[in-house]
Amino acid sequence: MTLDKTLVIDDAVPYAQEIFSHLGQVITLPGKEITRDSLKKADALIVRSRTQVNQALLNTTPVEFVGSTVVGLDHIDQAYLKQRGITFYSAQGCNANSVAEYVITNIVNLAVSKGFKLADSRLAIIGVGHVGKRVADKAAALGMTLLLNDPPRVEQENLTGFVDLDTALSADIITVHTPLNYDGPHPTHHLLSAAKLIRIQPHQIIINAARGGIIDEQAWAKTPTKANIIDCWENEPNIDETLYQTALIATPHIAGHALDAKIAGSQMVFAALCDYWKTQPNIDWPNILPAPPALITPKVSGNLEIDLKALLAQCYRPEEDDLAIRTKNMIETHKKYEYYRRHYPVHREWHQHPVEKTGHHKFDKALYSLGFQLI
Repeated sequence: MTLDKTLVIDDAVPYAQEIFSHLGQVITLPGKEITRDSLKKADALIVRSRTQVNQALLNTTPVEFVGSTVVGLDHIDQAYLKQRGITFYSAQGCNANSVAEYVITNIVNLAVSKGFKLADSRLAIIGVGHVGKRVADKAAALGMTLLLNDPPRVEQENLTGFVDLDTALSADIITVHTPLNYDGPHPTHHLLSAAKLIRIQPHQIIINAARGGIIDEQAWAKTPTKANIIDCWENEPNIDETLYQTALIATPHIAGHALDAKIAGSQMVFAALCDYWKTQPNIDWPNILPAPPALITPKVSGNLEIDLKALLAQCYRPEEDDLAIRTKNMIETHKKYEYYRRHYPVHREWHQHPVEKTGHHKFDKALYSLGFQLI
């Protein structure tokens, strides 16, 4: 039975009609075009990252539930929602695997192009939450040495084996996965400040696939490194030209955009909304999902980095996302940035890819640990 409800949903939420329509009337709009006027009759609002959810948007509207199908929270005024008594749900962790696969794919590609062995490399993971844990597990499966940094978790969980930030910044590869916080006991805005980046040496690699603003971008652009991999930026889509031109791989905040991550976010919000409205969820919609990818038959030379790079390229190519917006005309780049995010091509997470066993124990074990289906 369809509820007599109205839902306004960002049109970048995949399968919004199919998933949510049995709850009521579904109205889809581009995230930046969702306004207070469009919410005059809305009972629920489902967003991604491009809608600023605050008093200016929701004041005088009947919205009683807000769901975010992405993990970032800096676009949500949670204090206002609480004050208004509006239920809020965020799909925390939904894209963790997608982002981790983005990071590991880039690291493997760099190992081949820059000529280093994964097992000889130290990887610093700054922020070991949903994404950081996934990166750590996959990197460990490839023999990398891990330097884990997460002061809030160390304090709250009394963890051992973690390192301080300065030690983390000595690693061969540094990847950040913290939320963006401006205050509190552990602010992360410009966590990698100009003063911290002075310590960086030209042989090091820095990756930001977390949030723009965790790294001081002006200082980063002036920091000599072996490679910069950047997916998250301050002032998106008006990204910094100098930093953009210094990046080996520059992508438009799509690390978490694997189809499976988007679907997971939608599913999590859908389940929370069904629970809030005390109705049984529709379980038929997954029948419309695309077929899983074709079987991959890898070729094994015995060189882990080269063999893994060839296999991962059959799942996802970060360089294609880079080329999609790469231009010397920054006005054009800014336009491409938003367009590409809204029309992002489908790629699937590794667990959706069946891979034929190679008979090489070490390689097969690595693939299994990374999440592939071995057949």
